[in-house]
Amino acid sequence: MKYRIMGKTGVQVSALGFGTMRLPLTDDGAVDEEEAVRILRAGIDGGVNYVDTAYPYHGGFSETVVGKALQDGYREKVWLADKCPVWLLEEEGDFEKFLDEQLQKLQTDHIDFYLLHALSRERYEEKVKKLNLTKKLEEAKAAGKTRYIGFSFHDSLDLFKEIIDSYDGWDFCQIQYNYINLTHQAGTEGLKYAASKGLGVVIMEP
Repeated sequence: MKYRIMGKTGVQVSALGFGTMRLPLTDDGAVDEEEAVRILRAGIDGGVNYVDTAYPYHGGFSETVVGKALQDGYREKVWLADKCPVWLLEEEGDFEKFLDEQLQKLQTDHIDFYLLHALSRERYEEKVKKLNLTKKLEEAKAAGKTRYIGFSFHDSLDLFKEIIDSYDGWDFCQIQYNYINLTHQAGTEGLKYAASKGLGVVIMEP
């Protein structure tokens, strides 16, 4: 496995992360827990040290499975990423409510890389700004519940730059990027812009 420095955090993460949005399923469509735990641990044993989940994945069950997979000493081997479901937040106090639920499901006392999930113009204006979510992220970090602050993104390049420039506390971001989507959403220009600001960049849909 090769490793890269995650922006200004200085953290060394594996070039390949393990996303848990699409875990193996049983015939009835449920997550095959035993197989999911097996492949997650196989990935970690092979050098993967960045594991990513989110509140809505597999109907809320992904976090629970990841929590089980990271027992028996595996939690200490990885940098764990999870995401705040901003669209479900109606008031500021909801941020802590969801974060505490996520920590419980993951069976851990902290999430290393915590993102505001899938930001768009509407979510940025109606949720991030109105509910002071960057302030809530800072409070969670100060409380030791999270370590690094980021966001994942699905919208225009202009909005991507605006979000980065609006807040000095971003440690990293996550964008869709691959060989045929060089100008889609944030794209190559956004990738370079984020890196120029010291942000680590995680690629999804590679």
